[in-house]
Amino acid sequence: MPEGQIVRAVGGFFDVRTPEGDIRCRARGILKKKNLSPLVGDYVVFERTGREEGVVTEVRPRRTQLVRPPIANVEQAVVLFSLREPPLQPVLLDRILVHCERAGLRVCICLTKLDLVPDRTEVDRIAKLYSPAGYRVVATSIRTGEGVEQVKEWLKGTLSVFAGPSGVGKSSLLNEILPGLKLRTGQVSAKLGRGRHTTRRVEIIDLPDGGRVADSPGFSRLDFTGMEETDLGECFPEIREHAVHCAFRGCLHREEPNCAVREAADRGEIDPGRYRHYLQFLQEISEDRRFTRW
Repeated sequence: MPEGQIVRAVGGFFDVRTPEGDIRCRARGILKKKNLSPLVGDYVVFERTGREEGVVTEVRPRRTQLVRPPIANVEQAVVLFSLREPPLQPVLLDRILVHCERAGLRVCICLTKLDLVPDRTEVDRIAKLYSPAGYRVVATSIRTGEGVEQVKEWLKGTLSVFAGPSGVGKSSLLNEILPGLKLRTGQVSAKLGRGRHTTRRVEIIDLPDGGRVADSPGFSRLDFTGMEETDLGECFPEIREHAVHCAFRGCLHREEPNCAVREAADRGEIDPGRYRHYLQFLQEISEDRRFTRW
């Protein structure tokens, strides 16, 4: 039977890309019985029911999977946050990074709207903050074009997902990278300090240099459902690096004695803000686990 990759999901239909073109498919009922919902990015087997129509009968095993945005088999996440309008939200940024790490993705951080800040001091501070975690950081402006070529280089030869809150300029940057795409862009609400959702679906877009990128709707909240307390430290690369020197296996880096992570934080080798976010997320996971036990 023919195979392909889902590149778009719209109203219960899945556009499956094949060498012969896109085939619009529905999911066979047996997939629902297996509690398996096809995602954009899935490699699937389908049966043709017409010249350009079909039914998805099987979903191939996924190499990676994100819940928000819902997408499978991406290799890299380009996490976008604006420097202004709306202002950078460090807690939300770290939440997204945790989910990307948990999914096993390479991660790049893209700071947008560089033209709205007076100098690069803030950019340099953010880059220095995330360099111990091994994250690449670039600042971009669609007004001046600065940083856009660097993002293009990141996207070459891989399937990436653009992820970040609404209003940070994901669609605007994609329009700059691929002129003629004409994705809808929205304004930031002055009252709420956040953008309107202009991207309504996840869609994989082919780029002229051979890479592909998935644009996705913005969001403002992520939880840690299904994550264990002991999993969280693995999702902070700088904590993971120091944790091997902790005195106790399974150390949560909270109050345990001889904790190498806390000692590194005290020495400034782990950013205090990142460590506070780790403790905040750890508390959320702990409370969620306590609630589900009841």
